[in-house]
Amino acid sequence: MSRPLPPQTLAQKLVARAAGRASVSPGEIVTCKVDLAMFHDSSGPRRLQPMLERLGARVWDPERIVLITDHYVPAIDDESRKIIRIARDWAAENHISKFYDGIGICHVVLPQKGHLTPGMFAVGGDSHSPTGGAFGAYMFGVGATEMLGVVVTGEIWLRVPHTLLMRWNNRLGAGVTAKDMMLHLCGKFGLDGGQYQVIEFAGSAIAALDMQERMTLTNMTAELGAQTGLVAPDAVTAAFLREAGAAEVDMAAWQGDADAPTLATHDFDAATLAPQIAAPFSPANAAPVGDYNERIAIAYIGACTGAKLTDLRAAAQVLRGRKIAAGVELLVGPASKLDQDRAEADGTLKVILDAGAKLLPTACGACAGYGEYRFGEDTNVISSTARNFKGRMGAASSRVFLGSPYSVAAAAVQGRICDPREMLQGGLQ
Repeated sequence: MSRPLPPQTLAQKLVARAAGRASVSPGEIVTCKVDLAMFHDSSGPRRLQPMLERLGARVWDPERIVLITDHYVPAIDDESRKIIRIARDWAAENHISKFYDGIGICHVVLPQKGHLTPGMFAVGGDSHSPTGGAFGAYMFGVGATEMLGVVVTGEIWLRVPHTLLMRWNNRLGAGVTAKDMMLHLCGKFGLDGGQYQVIEFAGSAIAALDMQERMTLTNMTAELGAQTGLVAPDAVTAAFLREAGAAEVDMAAWQGDADAPTLATHDFDAATLAPQIAAPFSPANAAPVGDYNERIAIAYIGACTGAKLTDLRAAAQVLRGRKIAAGVELLVGPASKLDQDRAEADGTLKVILDAGAKLLPTACGACAGYGEYRFGEDTNVISSTARNFKGRMGAASSRVFLGSPYSVAAAAVQGRICDPREMLQGGLQ
């Protein structure tokens, strides 16, 4: 007679499936089969190709690789053009059918193309790869050497993680977002608060979020020092996946057991959360927006964390019928071409541009310090991106504050950091 399985967290169930096991325990080291490997122009072929050639090795399964150009596009110099050419040539030579060239940021394009489904085990060549966990997939970032092993063997070893449960009760108030949740957590727990374990988000406030807001949560688990973040799939997940043309999956199979032990459980009241701002030079320097009154010169809505369609719509609620302040530059780089097209179709983009914003390409851009729009010396910036480390987005003397798209838009109008809730209007939802 077989023994009943011990209670398992969602993370344990995902790892157990990839390891070909019925169950796993935290601390065990297992070898997992990889369902999907994703990388971009910066982390991918230009690093992998020379190593593959030295080994005389081939790609284990071209159909399980997704390559997306997003860091060095648009190519503005010879180095950028070379890196993009390497990516395109490598995709053709290795018959990579899932190659997306210049249509948006990898973490947003990947699910929009239907490549992520609950139950998957995936790796990405970028630290914000935990974004995939919003879909009930186990996805985390790896370096070039680890990715080489995956690309050749289709496998990777893993120490089974513990789970830290972040349970958000009630609902967020108007003008408060998943970005505010994450900045609050960064301020409370610090950049190593995730202990390289898994953070699972649950509770009524999480259930009320759309998929792009959930993506912000899991994306920024990287800022908490977790290996990945997870949200159990539900009807919201299923609706997004149907629209993306993804394969149907049994959502019920990918829920953690109610009595599964966690390393820690933390409860928060979403209804009491105020908009958060992180001061230079760390996401952990977070505090309620009321603590700030800094003047700003640039407001930047961009990156996988802060320029998805949901983010653009949030900014438009503040900007409708208003103009940005004199002396302020509002830069907006939508996270994907699809999100930009949808924002144009529903009027969101017109509201943003009518306010005086400058539209940037759908690429990583200033977030990772690429392209033409690096921030200059002694410049005060408020940004919807995930990180504000010194010198990351431009000159070391530039000072980058982090906030939600609501907060960034409000600061652009007022010329200083302010509470966006005081400026909210009806309109685009």
